[in-house]
Amino acid sequence: MDIEEFKEFCSSFEGVTEEFPNDDNTIVYKVMGEVFALTDVDKFETINLKCDPVKAATLRDLYPEVKPGNYKDKRHWNNVDPHGYLSDVLIKEWIKDSYDLVVESLPRKDQRKVEKMIEKRKKKEKKEKEKQKNSEEE
Repeated sequence: MDIEEFKEFCSSFEGVTEEFPNDDNTIVYKVMGEVFALTDVDKFETINLKCDPVKAATLRDLYPEVKPGNYKDKRHWNNVDPHGYLSDVLIKEWIKDSYDLVVESLPRKDQRKVEKMIEKRKKKEKKEKEKQKNSEEE
């Protein structure tokens, strides 16, 4: 995975903002103001992801590319090496898991906002598919 793919994937989720709150190198992805992923954009050596504590420990045991997170609570955060033997599919799954974990921890009001954004996107995609199908039939 390269930095552009990481940025594009993180930005694809509803309610996400991309920020540089600490310095010009550390890009932070937040959903409704809460962090779910961050990395150094210049080095892109690791991706810091939120994780369930039990799963975080298991992933560290299974994969040498997964280490305890830097600058965050090590029980809840993992650093993932995007250049090792891990597949992009697996890394994307963990990014999505991190996003979902943060959404689940949001106040109910913010969870509903995210749910509405998802519903709106799905309706739009459905309309686009129907429009494309109709144009193909003509």
